[in-house]
Amino acid sequence: MSEDLEARIEAAVKKPRNLGEMADADAVGTVGSPDCGDMLRMWIKFKEEDGRKVIDRATFQSFGCQTAIAVASVATELLAGKTIAEAKSMTGEELAAPLGALPPVRIHCAQLVEGALRNALAEDKDSAPPQAPASTSPTLMDQLAAGTAAKVKIVMRSDDHRQPRSS
Repeated sequence: MSEDLEARIEAAVKKPRNLGEMADADAVGTVGSPDCGDMLRMWIKFKEEDGRKVIDRATFQSFGCQTAIAVASVATELLAGKTIAEAKSMTGEELAAPLGALPPVRIHCAQLVEGALRNALAEDKDSAPPQAPASTSPTLMDQLAAGTAAKVKIVMRSDDHRQPRSS
């Protein structure tokens, strides 16, 4: 990765924009795999502007690498003022554009953000039963924990076991 791209990602991660849940969201999209740990949820709020329904604001929450957080941060800024059709037509590459071209190994981070956006804007959600309010719906952490097939037990130890043993 170029130093310029690394610096932009680092800056976006240090001061992420629009991070966190949105209690009054009109749409919510979640993508990812609890098995690998990369998950992203995006909340979207709409408004009427000049007779068009546009995105007023978008927020996100992510369990993933720094690049996914950085892409989500810049993408939420790009989405403001876009219609649903305009937002749906955006690719992961376009959503990550303010950071610069991502290397092939990091393209999945932009695709994660694109997937959350598309999931939030899915047409069939209009006919689905309304989702529970954000305050009572499972958090991203709840979904991550619930989705793991295997249980993991973490045992904390003191540093005593690292001391050399005398014979």
